[in-house]
Amino acid sequence: MYPALIWALLIGGLCAIPGQDLPTADWLSLLKADKWIHVALFAILVFLTLKGINQPDNELFFQKYAVVGTLTLCIAYGGTLELMQETFFENRTADVYDFIANSVGCFLGWWVAAKKLKPAA
Repeated sequence: MYPALIWALLIGGLCAIPGQDLPTADWLSLLKADKWIHVALFAILVFLTLKGINQPDNELFFQKYAVVGTLTLCIAYGGTLELMQETFFENRTADVYDFIANSVGCFLGWWVAAKKLKPAA
């Protein structure tokens, strides 16, 4: 579970970088790379979380509700970070499209986990 927590802290740190310190490049805006970065960050977060929960020594409750709980928490985390960017972080603004990309990433991470992770014994 520690990899997922470390990854979540990394995402939070990246979202807290002041806007003027973010790299700018015209080709990035043309490709909308920042949205793909959001998708990737949150897909990895959900995958790592589900991998951490999918352990044989975890209680059945955690395994049974792992997907719903993980998706709910990670989507809420993405929304909270967007609100924090609007409110607390210097030269950052909330972006509904970033929130949508975060959410798409969450579902992508779940889909990959469903395909790649074997149920805990």
